[in-house]
Amino acid sequence: MLRSITAAVLMTAAIPVAAQTPAAPAPAATGAVTYILAGQLLDRPGERPRGASTILVRDGRIVEVRDGFATPERGARVIDLRDRFVLPGLIDAHVHLLGIGGDPMRARLTALNTEAADDILYGAGNAHATLMAGFTTVRDLGGEPRGIRALRDAIERGDVPGPTIVNAGSPISVTGGHGDPTNGVAEPFAHAIAETVENTCDGPDDCRRAVRRQVALGAQVIKFTATGGVLSNVAGGLGRAFTPEEMRAIVETAHGLGRKAAAHSHAADGTKAALAAGADSIEHGSFLDDEAIALFRKTGAYLVPTELAPVAALAQARSGALPPATIPKAEAAAAAMVDSHRRALKAGVKFAFGTDSGVSKHGINAQEFALLVDKIGMTPAQAIRTATVAAADLLGQSDTIGTIAPGKAADIIAVRGSPLEDVRRLETVDFVMHRGAVAKPLAD
Repeated sequence: MLRSITAAVLMTAAIPVAAQTPAAPAPAATGAVTYILAGQLLDRPGERPRGASTILVRDGRIVEVRDGFATPERGARVIDLRDRFVLPGLIDAHVHLLGIGGDPMRARLTALNTEAADDILYGAGNAHATLMAGFTTVRDLGGEPRGIRALRDAIERGDVPGPTIVNAGSPISVTGGHGDPTNGVAEPFAHAIAETVENTCDGPDDCRRAVRRQVALGAQVIKFTATGGVLSNVAGGLGRAFTPEEMRAIVETAHGLGRKAAAHSHAADGTKAALAAGADSIEHGSFLDDEAIALFRKTGAYLVPTELAPVAALAQARSGALPPATIPKAEAAAAAMVDSHRRALKAGVKFAFGTDSGVSKHGINAQEFALLVDKIGMTPAQAIRTATVAAADLLGQSDTIGTIAPGKAADIIAVRGSPLEDVRRLETVDFVMHRGAVAKPLAD
């Protein structure tokens, strides 16, 4: 405990306040112009793709999109993607980058002999894998606040490769709820951990404090656990955790500080209370009734379905890699989620792409697309739109990402063949540009 307090004091003393706010994206070589020759271009997902096109990039931003293959000006760099399908960098609105992801048994075995620094370095590897998979922006919805802030800023500076991160820090949780770090921990250790917990709260005023604390630690979005969770090592189920008054306090405080609020929620009661409180998105939304679906339509909130998460969690639970308390919860969520999301889609609920990677392995995020198409009933075009235009809107960044257009960040990927015909083609991304810098060049 003394070590963590000393480290926190030194960190506060060494880092000026301005450094805790992410800097503008690092540009590519100043003044240099890059011509990207695209065989097919889906510049605005949801609309028809263009044929042969040329994208001009300067200083990390798109400056022009031309029909046909333009003749490069003298001294320009040329990237030849004439035999590729080009589209905007993908956005995953629900990941967990820090620590060991997708391998819960290994994570549990190392939990007692690793520290925050280890988690950050694992996070750097996870971020790199995510970027190589074509995801140029992610929303991280749960990680040690100082660690995810450090990783976010290191990527912004260009020190390590990874996607742009919109981070939540630690999720706001009731005491004993999904997000309380003392869950399932032996009593002597639980007491020691509880002395440093900053994200749990009980009562509206305490919940306002918890939100403000996460913002002070660098959170750009606030996540709260409206219900129990599958991976919590308690048998408390998936029902509503916060009172409606506590949820309103969380959302109002987040909005007042310029942050959106994302609600982890499984049970319909928790989802309805979170939507009534003004949550901007519901994560998972496993059990939806007609009233909950109507509230989505009324409020305009997004559903982030995370279809990949219950598939991974159920396999892990049945193999013994997760505690026994998670098995009935994983089975119930997996069984209900598909039907709930099918009905929501038919009703016109807005979807934004999210995987909950960290439950599943990082770098396989694009496997979510096939689940959206095969299980939920989306067309490939609809699924791609959730990970571009819709996710950008959810993040409040439609002016910088989500489409390929002049003035926007040069986040661009390419695959072989049209993903509008087979969405699984997005599982093998051949080329990645992030903020105008080539992160993954063509292998050939």
